Amino acid sequence: MIVTRPLLTADALRWLLLATSLLLLAGFFIPMLTLTKMVFISHSFSIMSGVRQLLQDGHLFLFIIVSSFSIVLPIAKIILLFNLLHPNTTEPGRRKRLLHLMHEYGRWAMLDVMVVAVLIVTVKLGALASIQIHSGLYVFGVAILLIMFITQQVVCLLETQASTNNIN
Repeated sequence: MIVTRPLLTADALRWLLLATSLLLLAGFFIPMLTLTKMVFISHSFSIMSGVRQLLQDGHLFLFIIVSSFSIVLPIAKIILLFNLLHPNTTEPGRRKRLLHLMHEYGRWAMLDVMVVAVLIVTVKLGALASIQIHSGLYVFGVAILLIMFITQQVVCLLETQASTNNIN
């Protein structure tokens, strides 16, 4: 088994994860796009306002899908990463369970970005509508990419610690 060394320490990863959490929260509320229909009607949407609108319009299935993959799962992953990076998480059994959860979540990791991409493509296909992208999309995208980077670094850190413990 080849173990790569992490680029950051556990303390640095905790701080980066805290900053990423703030970016993610901002990405939920900062407008992502403005939809303009027939030049006269214009609506700006953030993830939270879009999810709220889906619920108000009675699109319960879409509400559940979008809120699950764009809000709940990224927050769950951040909580899981904080648990893995907590200095008191040294019990091997607990770490193994948390890493297993992380692996299971990894299958769904890019679905939140895909949801936004599908939304944009759907809107772009409308003949009478145009879309304007705003900073919320970039803030949310950077937060998701940072979560992916931190996840990779945490796995490297834990593998390095496990191989060090096996040698001693």
